[in-house]
Amino acid sequence: MTATLDNRPNAYDGAVSLRRLVKRFDERAVVDDVSIDIRAGEFFSLLGPSGCGKTTTLRMIAGFEQPDSGSVIIDDIDVTGFAPERRLCNTVFQQYALFPHLDVYHNVAFGLRFSPFSRDERSAVGKALDLVRLSGFDKRRVQQLSGGEQQRVALARAIVLEPSVLLLDEPLGALDAQLRHALQVELSTLQRELDTTFVYVTHDQEEAFTMSDRIGMMRDGRLLQVGTPEELYDEPNSVDVATFVGTANIIPARMVDTNTVEALGARFRVEGSQVVENHDRTSACTMMIRPERVHVSPDSDNVHVPSHPEGNPVQRTTTGTVERVTFSGSSLLVFVRCGGVVVTAEIPNDDSVHDVRVGETVRLGVRDDHVRVFV
Repeated sequence: MTATLDNRPNAYDGAVSLRRLVKRFDERAVVDDVSIDIRAGEFFSLLGPSGCGKTTTLRMIAGFEQPDSGSVIIDDIDVTGFAPERRLCNTVFQQYALFPHLDVYHNVAFGLRFSPFSRDERSAVGKALDLVRLSGFDKRRVQQLSGGEQQRVALARAIVLEPSVLLLDEPLGALDAQLRHALQVELSTLQRELDTTFVYVTHDQEEAFTMSDRIGMMRDGRLLQVGTPEELYDEPNSVDVATFVGTANIIPARMVDTNTVEALGARFRVEGSQVVENHDRTSACTMMIRPERVHVSPDSDNVHVPSHPEGNPVQRTTTGTVERVTFSGSSLLVFVRCGGVVVTAEIPNDDSVHDVRVGETVRLGVRDDHVRVFV
């Protein structure tokens, strides 16, 4: 690997590799053997609950924390021992740390004074403000800006240096929900325009799903799974991932044979790709079903139940009793007790489903290909 770093803007693509990173505080491993390959130009999110190690991982990429072991590699250069200013990374924090005594222009231009290469300051600041949709704001004071505008100034201050990698530590966390949703779209658009590698830290799964090309799911300092939003949602590799990403019914089950799982009084035919760590054909296991994939119908034998386009039938479970119905706008959450298990179904809030009432006996249906099994 090269020992020196080319400090020219756009000298590197921004591919980031983490190799077995470990960081301990008071003998506790807050980051425990984490290895990730982040592609150049990718929007990559580290997702997980508070205290899982995602921010510490980001700080090690930035150089603000040194790992106890492992390495940080940017475009085939081991930068583990480099100071933060030598890594061609820039960081946007949740607290924007803007200078209140400076106007927008001078806040954005501040980092250029310490840049190892020269460029036309006014042109660079103008381009950065244009990218974050703040053209014409250069003379405004920070105190005159809304929270969303301040966030854009912090972004402009980061991208004006043309970093190979932009690190973002929950930069939308302090904003209200409506503004946060709007800025998620803007951030995703900005990343595509810049073609810069974004590494984004969040505990908000919706945020990660909306913006990311791929996501690294972390818990208790360990990396549980890396994949696209669709892969984490439809093909989680553990119960921990399944329950953190979206809502999941986690149901006790039993493997009857290699391709059959028994749960809720029904037998489901599963392919090998639907079974995680299947070592024992007759062992107890856990079955996952997403609520929107549970079909609810009146308890009658002649009710039509949707089937797979290729003819894969819906498996009907034993009947259950509706314990609760929760309104959530475009959908209803229906909680149905089937024996000792409560199954959650999410149904559309329209006329396509019969009016479900508390105390009613209903029948649940789930397609074979919509279950996932953890042995």
